[in-house]
Amino acid sequence: MLNIVDIAAVCTMAKKYNILVCVDNTFASPYLQTPLDLGADIVIHSATKYLGGHSDVIHGAVIVKDKTLADSLYFLQNACGAVPGPQDCFLILRGIKTLHIRVQRACENAEKIAAFLKSHPKVATVNYPGFTEHKGHEIAKKQMKLFGAMISFSLKEDSLTAAHKVLSATHLFALAESLGGVESLIGHPASMTHGSIPLEERKKTGVVDSLIRLSIGIEDVEDLIEDLKKAIG
Repeated sequence: MLNIVDIAAVCTMAKKYNILVCVDNTFASPYLQTPLDLGADIVIHSATKYLGGHSDVIHGAVIVKDKTLADSLYFLQNACGAVPGPQDCFLILRGIKTLHIRVQRACENAEKIAAFLKSHPKVATVNYPGFTEHKGHEIAKKQMKLFGAMISFSLKEDSLTAAHKVLSATHLFALAESLGGVESLIGHPASMTHGSIPLEERKKTGVVDSLIRLSIGIEDVEDLIEDLKKAIG
């Protein structure tokens, strides 16, 4: 399931108790959402994903706007010595130059693919915040520029076998756990990211056996829909 957190509301509550708020903004990217403007103190990114955008670098980023906090982070960085190499930094800077174009296209593709999946007779549920019935739709609409390029869906035949048939039948969607690259990816949470969680615990959060996660890329959307159409059957 894709849950949307009201960042401004959390920040307002945290400030009352002098608590710092840290937001992982990886899935949204700075193009879609700017948590610092919503009151957050710290924003982190797995820059490997949308910031890099080409699945060819491992990188992370921490962003703050308070100098005292920044100085504390600089001290820790210097003390620990964990810094990226110049080539890694070059690749991230290269990716940031096309961030807006890539994320815009991926979001446009995701909107059309979500609509296709919603109308498919073999699909049970589609989790996409762009749908007005999604529990987080209004929050996403308020704090995000677009609704993102991550989608998950479950099948009416809710079984591992049914999911594996779809996963093994795509040609454009590559089977992988990552996200945010120019290429579209397909994943199976029950056997991949959530594989160590017992079935009953998984079901409580919506991670059923047939749940499939998509990271939508920037390919031609009609090609992507056709790929899913053939894979789902």
